[in-house]
Amino acid sequence: MASITDKIELFINELMNNSNSIQIKRNELANLFNCAPSQINYVLMTRFTIDRGYYIDSKKGGGGYVQITKISSDKKKYIKSLIYERIGEEISYNAAKEVIKSLEKINILTERESKIILYSIEDKVLCIPISELKDKLRANILQNIVIGLLHIDESA
Repeated sequence: MASITDKIELFINELMNNSNSIQIKRNELANLFNCAPSQINYVLMTRFTIDRGYYIDSKKGGGGYVQITKISSDKKKYIKSLIYERIGEEISYNAAKEVIKSLEKINILTERESKIILYSIEDKVLCIPISELKDKLRANILQNIVIGLLHIDESA
């Protein structure tokens, strides 16, 4: 017998059969499956991840929703390699600069956007005295920027 998480995943996948992007209300889905909203969060965070080809965006509160977007396979491969191979768990400023410049070179970023990102991940901005922690924070910021760019591009 399938677990509740399997059933929720199957339901969401069926909703996505006709669309690359869906918007759902977490509480409504929880009511439908007679479970806590945290169970829905668990399914979203474990079954609809970047590595599985999905981008999740959510808005909390009364009119809140969760938007799930399928990422095209070419972009998915590129983004996964960028996030996991080039950025990784930590990245120096100079290595991050190379990643950003490569995104600019293939017209994913404009020169202006590149400069803004570079300014935001400089060592002096990341006010942490331990270098390794700066590199980890920089990697997290850069990964989220890349994921955000992908989402913006997919929804355009």
